[in-house]
Amino acid sequence: MAERWRAHDLVDLVVDPGSWESWDQPIDVTGYPDDYREQVLRAREKSGMDEAVITGRATIEGRTAAFIVGDFRFLGGSIGRDTSVRIEAAVRRATTQGLPLIASTSSGGTRMQEGTPAFVTMVSISRAIIAHKDAGLPYIVYQRHPTTGGVFASWGSLGHITVAEPEAMIGFLGPRVYEVLNDRPFPEGVQVAENLVDHGIIDAIVRPEHLRQVAATALRVLTPVDLGEPHEKGTPPALPPRPGSVWDAIEATRRDDRPGIREVLRHGATDVLPLSGTGAEHGPGLYLALARLDGLPCVVVGQDRHIQMTGGPLGPAGLRAAQRGIRLAEMLGLPLVCVVDTPGADLSPEAEEGGLAGEISRTLAWLSRTTVPSVSIILGQGTGGGALAMLPADRIIAMENGWLAPLPPEGASAIMFKDGDHAAELSEQQRVGAHQLLEDGIIHRIVPEPADPAADPRGFAQAVVAAVTEELREVAARKEHWKAGARP
Repeated sequence: MAERWRAHDLVDLVVDPGSWESWDQPIDVTGYPDDYREQVLRAREKSGMDEAVITGRATIEGRTAAFIVGDFRFLGGSIGRDTSVRIEAAVRRATTQGLPLIASTSSGGTRMQEGTPAFVTMVSISRAIIAHKDAGLPYIVYQRHPTTGGVFASWGSLGHITVAEPEAMIGFLGPRVYEVLNDRPFPEGVQVAENLVDHGIIDAIVRPEHLRQVAATALRVLTPVDLGEPHEKGTPPALPPRPGSVWDAIEATRRDDRPGIREVLRHGATDVLPLSGTGAEHGPGLYLALARLDGLPCVVVGQDRHIQMTGGPLGPAGLRAAQRGIRLAEMLGLPLVCVVDTPGADLSPEAEEGGLAGEISRTLAWLSRTTVPSVSIILGQGTGGGALAMLPADRIIAMENGWLAPLPPEGASAIMFKDGDHAAELSEQQRVGAHQLLEDGIIHRIVPEPADPAADPRGFAQAVVAAVTEELREVAARKEHWKAGARP
């Protein structure tokens, strides 16, 4: 079972030495009922704290953030009305001061000694958090053992990024309550942090000793910067067609060793912070991350072709994860990069019943109306509705061998000729190749790639990042209403 960290010990572990500034005001318990007052006084003596949370501000690697840190040793970390007043005051102060907010929960939920009046304070805390997020300010949650009940079901689950300590018990329903109500134990392994990561409910497992590093990375990525003026450039010379046919390009993008989204970020990005799923489910085939590309903080929504081919196709959950990324970019005022690289969305009865078509349309709609600078790059394969959903950015570019088609050429051949033998022929006729897409005005630019990307993944990644960031700067310069870091 996970260790229960004291709030002050966790703060000392994470923030820069000497930077902590407490925001807490004394809490007067003289008006509490006698029995309850005695419990609170004993909890103070036992825990060395005056309440179940501490709040304040501090720096991490020189970047200032506000903090709310719970401590289970004080009445099970439960939230009473005075606890809520402290939390809400800290959230609103962080919003007023324009600070990112980091909350670390460790709580059994509502303070049962206060009942419903304490229970409904989760609403006021959540409203303050939503106002903070609506101001375009980051909210990061670190869930510690245990985080349950109303805390988990309200402000503890509203983070832009949510991580948890290893083996922490995290869940809405207390196992003891379940057992009493149902006369049987709650199944083991369900309310464990690792299981929630597997189901896309939280983003990652982070050990306390690594929290400082993860928080510093998040603050670097979530701190917007001025994209600056576009690099001066003349009209680029026309890129000569790559030797070989469109079919040769298609086959090149299907090679197992061709770099994908993960290789691009590994070799071309810094401060990469992967996020998992939608907050409610895991979406195989869709890689979502915060990262810096050429120093620019971005939200990256990338189709992971390798996972789609081996670990699960791009289905409704993956598209909902893409929508999460698009909304995240919009909420935080960060540039958005969409990477198209898919053999096609999931074609199965389960995907149909899961609303695949609707999720394609909703992803397309979210991307079409986003106001932050956005670029979509066709990294390789661009098949069907799965590719179309992530296409309508401000700028659409493609790698030299990239292609876009309503179906894989073999599928088009099956429809038109009742066989797959005409795939190569149809790939030319349907004008799916990058040069044809440029001629037809479907894309804005072709990005040269190494002769063998598999042999030079770093060169491939650097070409992708250079092209994407150049386009982002151009878009940002045109969008006069858009300001880095300001919520539109």
